[in-house]
Order: sequence, then structure tokens, then C-alpha cells
Amino acid sequence: MATLAQWIDGARPRTLPNAIAPVIAGVGAAYHVDNSPDWLHILGAFVVAIALIVGVNYANDYSDGVRGTDDDRVGPQRLVGSGAASPKAVRTAAFVSFAVAGVVGVWLALATHWWLIPVGAVCILAAWFYTGGRRPYGYAGFGELAVFVFFGLVAVCGTQLVAGGRIDGIGLAAAVAIGSFSAAVLVTNNLRDLDADAAVGKRTLAVRLGDYSTRYLYAFLITVPFVATLIMSIHHQWALFGLLAAPLANGVGRAVVGGAKGPALIKILGQTGLIMLAWAVLTAGAFIFGLDGLPHTDFI
Repeated sequence: MATLAQWIDGARPRTLPNAIAPVIAGVGAAYHVDNSPDWLHILGAFVVAIALIVGVNYANDYSDGVRGTDDDRVGPQRLVGSGAASPKAVRTAAFVSFAVAGVVGVWLALATHWWLIPVGAVCILAAWFYTGGRRPYGYAGFGELAVFVFFGLVAVCGTQLVAGGRIDGIGLAAAVAIGSFSAAVLVTNNLRDLDADAAVGKRTLAVRLGDYSTRYLYAFLITVPFVATLIMSIHHQWALFGLLAAPLANGVGRAVVGGAKGPALIKILGQTGLIMLAWAVLTAGAFIFGLDGLPHTDFI
């Protein structure tokens, strides 16, 4: 039977910035359209995001474990792959996490926009079928795209919508930035596991692109958020505070392009998540405490 520490490790705390940062960025964007966003809805958005990422991590642990693709890992041991917990127990943990996200998500949707219910349902299905089912899309190289969409566009814009009442260009730019950061985190993970994944037929984007191109994809993704910062600064000059995270991003980008491997990539994975979190906090702080710039444009 797995210990509490092993269950916590199985939830992969290193990935929590992928859940927290989008909501923080979305809160900042909500302040851009409404100086008094709904904090109860913001709390709900945090719960949904955290429950989803914990659910997808347990779901990946279960699906990869029963397929045997976790038998030879460079990173932290998984619950099923290591034999610490039964597949049934890990699958149940995933379903419970998804249920929490679903219940709170339905409440948020009914309190704001009912059509967010099917959006949430798609998020849960995407989380499961990333590595679950007969043809998991994560095994076909679409994981980074899914992360960009769900932990970037949907999470940030969804938070801005339920907290501030609408989505505008600032929210969309922040969503692209966070989505790029999140995709970079997954690129790092898949780059680390490239050889092992290729050996078991797991055709991640890193396997498809190869080592060299994957490293430059990471560099591109880690640069996009700062381009978004410059674009946002046209409408809100205080958004330039997000550039304070650029030296950190430059450091990890140079390390990845320079050939970091194995354990070094595990460290970079965590650093990328923290840089994303720092960018989100700096950018949100700019919108919450800074002075408004030019008028915004509503999208929804």
C-alpha cells in the first residue's frame, strides 16, 4: 500500500504551477475588465484547475502503468509503475479528482455561463484520453497542443470570464503566454523521456521531432510569453513587469538548447513551471496594482 508521501508525490506537485499560474493570470486579466472581480468564483477556478491537474497526473500514472511505459523512467517513480499502489486505486484517485473538478465546475458554470459545462466536460475527457483509451493522443504527439489549449487558452480565458464577466484581448494574450509556458513544461518532460518513449512506441512530439528540433521548440515556447508581454504593454504599460522573468527564462532556454539531459531536465522542468508562475504573478500584479493604460477591447 502506498504511503501518504507516495500519493502526494504521485500527484506530481512539480506540475502545480501549470494549474495555479493560469488562474493567477486570469485574475489579473479579470481586473483589467472589472476592478472588483468575484473572489468566490476565483476560488472555484483554483479548485477546478488544481483538481484537474491532479486528476490528469493520476490518470497518466494509471494508463502508463498498465501499459508498462513507466517501467524504465528517468524521472520520479510512478505509483502503478513502481508497484506502490494498485492500478484500481490510482484510477479511483483520478476519478475522484475529476469528480471534484466537475462538481465545482458545474457550480461555476451555473453561476456565470451555462455553456461552460460542455467546455468543462471536454476538459475532463481530454485529461483522461491524454494517455487513456485505445488511442491516447499523448502517444501520437498532440500532448503539447492539448496543454496549450486547456491549461492556457481555456484556463486563463475561463478564469477571466467567470471572475470578470468577459474576455478581452489582454486575457487572450495572457492565455497564449501561459499556454506556451505549459507546453514548454511538457516539452521538457518529453525531451527527458525521449529515448524511453521511443523504445515503447510512445510517439510524443519530442520523439517525432527528434532531440535537436525539440530543444529549439522549447526555446521558442519559452520566448512567446515575453512577446505577449510586449503586446499587452501597448494597452497596459505596467504589463512590462512580466519581463522581469525573462532572464530566468533565458537561462533555462540556453541550458536546454545547450544539451541538458536526464536529471538536469528534471530540474529545468521544475524551473520552467516556477518561471511561468513568476510571470503570472508579475503580470497579474501589474493589472491589479498598476495604472490602466489604453482602453481594452471586449471579445465576449
